Amino acid sequence: MFFTEYSLLILAGGVGYLIGAIPFAVIIARLKGVNIFELGSGNPGATNVLRNLGKPAGYTCFLLDALKGFVAASWPYWLAVGGERQATLAVVGLLAAILGHSCSIFIGFRGGKGVATTIGGLLAVNWLAILIGVIVWLIIFYSTRYVSLASILMAVSLPVCSFLLPERPLAEKILIIALSLLIVVRHKSNIVRLMKGTENRFQKKQK
Repeated sequence: MFFTEYSLLILAGGVGYLIGAIPFAVIIARLKGVNIFELGSGNPGATNVLRNLGKPAGYTCFLLDALKGFVAASWPYWLAVGGERQATLAVVGLLAAILGHSCSIFIGFRGGKGVATTIGGLLAVNWLAILIGVIVWLIIFYSTRYVSLASILMAVSLPVCSFLLPERPLAEKILIIALSLLIVVRHKSNIVRLMKGTENRFQKKQK
């Protein structure tokens, strides 16, 4: 039994990492004939794709990155292994997917900040918490035009929402705290620029 549970954890982590490591931003940019690492911030994420390649490419990248998180976190719920264990496997799968997205083996262990992947994964794990988080993101973004600030404050709102909602598995709460910290840490350079007043605002007009 122990071996079976240990194997499932390894499987969830391995599958989650490989799904998360698919570099959709890089793929979309190459289909457009450009190198995403040479555009804008050089970050292989949906925001950089949107800024430099336009809305269709950017929104497609965001949806595909979110889908990575959703698949990595949702497939353990298809297994007949019990509620608490399903939640644990979903947590491991999602964390691994975000690690894969941020440190992809396919592009030299580089990657994006993991916001879209987090949103997609939490839709499978705790949709209400991420719904509130997305509302926070929209309010902050449209009032300030800072993508980074909106993402950071969305991340901060997630553990608060999780603990205010009805009783949820402990593994899930730990996951949300970890994800929140990870997103904030991944935005450390943005935080420095925000404090200095040099962070770029998102332009309303896109190509």
